Amino acid sequence: MIYITSIVAVFMGIFVLLIRMKASKKPVNGKKIILPPIFMSTGALMFIFPIFRVELKNVLEAVIVGFLFSILLIKTSKFEVRENEIFLKRSKAFAFILIGLLLIRIIGKSLLSSTINFGELSGMFWILAFGMIVPWRIAMYIQYRNLAKQMSI
Repeated sequence: MIYITSIVAVFMGIFVLLIRMKASKKPVNGKKIILPPIFMSTGALMFIFPIFRVELKNVLEAVIVGFLFSILLIKTSKFEVRENEIFLKRSKAFAFILIGLLLIRIIGKSLLSSTINFGELSGMFWILAFGMIVPWRIAMYIQYRNLAKQMSI
């Protein structure tokens, strides 16, 4: 099961890279920045099932690691003004960071799968991902709003 989820994670990583490249060709708006974490939040429904529930200690660990990973994403997500519209600036570092985070995730999942059951580990990695995307998107939104205010001055 760990191998299957790792393969799925690789495809999701490729999908995110493709979306990011495509997004840099179109202007952004507040909705495009804020909606992904809202959509991802539906994944919290997994915790209805006892198999996915995570101990408080592990929740805190996953949130902290997610937050630390988000710092890398925040540092590589910048906006620029083109044709009087705001675009996400392409970053070569973003692709390497995303691939690095994916590798860390796969290695971590492989190592932890021997000590933590599959359901709880799945819950932890969802929490980690959510703990990463929320601060990243909030930072992007703040940066976007500041740039939009500067443009309207």
